[in-house]
Formats: sequence, structure tokens, C-alpha cells
Amino acid sequence: MTPTDAEAKARAYYDAIDSGDYDRLAALLRPEFVHYRPDRTLEGRDAFVRFMRDERPMTDTTHAVDGVYPEGIGVAVRGRLRGPDGEDLFAFVDVFGFEDGAVAALETYTETLDD
Repeated sequence: MTPTDAEAKARAYYDAIDSGDYDRLAALLRPEFVHYRPDRTLEGRDAFVRFMRDERPMTDTTHAVDGVYPEGIGVAVRGRLRGPDGEDLFAFVDVFGFEDGAVAALETYTETLDD
């Protein structure tokens, strides 16, 4: 996978979540996908998509991507999660790992933004 392909897939991941296109989101992920986040670990593509669709506290958020840094077989993304009124809720860095052209793992780091 080229750095350009990795960047495109990372951006497609956020687009799918923000638009509520969960079939597209599932197509980007390997079946054994794992998401490591500060509050929990989600194991398996189906569990992750179900969480994003049905269980996350806020579904009307958007991701503002500030920078994408492809390196080797992965990519890191720096950005902010925005609430329904456009306010920044927190900053994040996501580190994507790919296998066979699909997202195999994602590790999220978050930082609270000062007012």
C-alpha cells in the first residue's frame, strides 16, 4: 500500500463515520479489526461498526482533520472531534495500521482542549 492509498483510506474512514455510512466503514476494516481507545478496546469489525452506529454517546459529530502523516505501512492523523454545533470537543491523534489494504488496527490518543 502506498502512502497515498493509506491517506485516502484514513480520510475515507472519517467520511464514513461522519456521514453514517456504516457499510462503507465496514468495507474499510479487516474482520479482525481492533480499536484501542482511552476508554475501551473494541475487538472485531462487527463490534466496532455496531458501536459506532448504535452505542456511541454522540452520533452527530464530525472529524476535523488537521494533518495526515503516512509512514511505512501505517498513517497517523491529527485532528479534532467537533460537536453538533461545530465546537471542538477534544483533540485526537489516530494511528492506523493496515494489512492487505484494509485497516487492521487503530490506536486513538485524545487530549482535552482548554477553553
